[in-house]
Amino acid sequence: MKALWDNIWTRRLISSLAAMAILAVVTGPPGSNLTPLAGFTGSFAERVSFFGLFKGQRWMVFFVFALVMFAIWWTWVSYGEQIKGALSKTLAAPQAATRRRPVRWGIAIVLIVVAALLPHVVTDPFWQAAMVEQIGVFVLLALGLNVVVGFAGLLDLGFVAFYAVGAYATAWVTGALPLPFLFGGRLDTFWAIPFALALVMLAGILLGTPTLRLRGDYLAIVTLGFGEIVTIFLNNLNGITGGAAGSGKIPYFSLNVGVVKYHWGLGPVPYYYLTLGFVVLFLIVFSLLEHSRVGRAWTAIREDEVAAESVGINPLKYKVMAFAIGAASAGFAGVMTAGQSLYIFPATFTLQLSINILVLVIFGGMGSIMGVLIGAIVIQTASMYLIHTPPAGYQPADLYIYLGALLVVMMIFRPAGLVPSRRRRREIGLAESGEGHMNEVLTGDTP
Repeated sequence: MKALWDNIWTRRLISSLAAMAILAVVTGPPGSNLTPLAGFTGSFAERVSFFGLFKGQRWMVFFVFALVMFAIWWTWVSYGEQIKGALSKTLAAPQAATRRRPVRWGIAIVLIVVAALLPHVVTDPFWQAAMVEQIGVFVLLALGLNVVVGFAGLLDLGFVAFYAVGAYATAWVTGALPLPFLFGGRLDTFWAIPFALALVMLAGILLGTPTLRLRGDYLAIVTLGFGEIVTIFLNNLNGITGGAAGSGKIPYFSLNVGVVKYHWGLGPVPYYYLTLGFVVLFLIVFSLLEHSRVGRAWTAIREDEVAAESVGINPLKYKVMAFAIGAASAGFAGVMTAGQSLYIFPATFTLQLSINILVLVIFGGMGSIMGVLIGAIVIQTASMYLIHTPPAGYQPADLYIYLGALLVVMMIFRPAGLVPSRRRRREIGLAESGEGHMNEVLTGDTP
């Protein structure tokens, strides 16, 4: 027995089984005061359907998962180097091709065409709405936060505040708040876009100017406080924001310019195309910024702020720019949420939402525009699938458990993200070789 226990693969198999047993309990049915063990026993004994083929108990599902995890673990340990070598050879030609600008532009055009045709392929009303409310909006939020966290290395835990400012600015200019509009009357919802973008960028500047002299954990705490302050204000300022009851009815998106009159109405497809247009616009702008003098300044600040300042870069100036530009994307996301949902409430803009956006950026790859785009689409699509078609035993409250576990796994096995940028890959390689500092990977902080 001792010899069997001393075998490393025996311990790894037991670890896999233990991990799946914990997962079964965490995701199982809840207990109660009268039957405190009901949740534990139900986690293993509850009968579930196996894709409609047959019914069995939950422990069978997690036992199979444990065996699959053990098999993947064994394969990676035994043949990991061979797999890496084969993948490198297989991907060498596509990677070389994508370095050429015409190829990249061709791929981008094909992806835009596919995205434009998507509403005609996906006709389920749930998914058409989800493509705007949960995927398109979160893509915009993730792209904006990527400018702050990925490009400039500023850990922002209150990014949802800019999202809220954009939404409430839309409600304000359309007359849905108790606060009267500055210029009298009300604007069409479409014209709320430039106003909301200007207001949210101003909020980014006002927050950034006094606080961005801080670094690392101190900056994270300040931004966290900013997000909480905005939420509390929205809840308590009844005469301005409507308080916890939320805004009044926000009119549908409409555009009236001379002979051009268009009303978006209730259907999600017109909102999808409007969101897609702004996603493409922000992708182009952020890509140009990344490779501009401003982007290089952000990279220098992220890697070593002291060194950047020593060569003439003004850290405060470029940090404030990052906050304002990233906030613009979040502001438009707020406009879309307000214009489509018709009512907004303070309870929507919570710290949990900020963490969710940060998970999208980390999962996709901080500093990688394509990575963040893919990461947001993958995670939000998976989240919506779990809501629309929940598997046996799934509970909506467990979603953030899965996201947290996914984040832990990514940090261990692929810290650069799903599609890392070349700069981020280089930083992590230097940190692992002892030439950098691991805390710089996330926060840009220096000792």
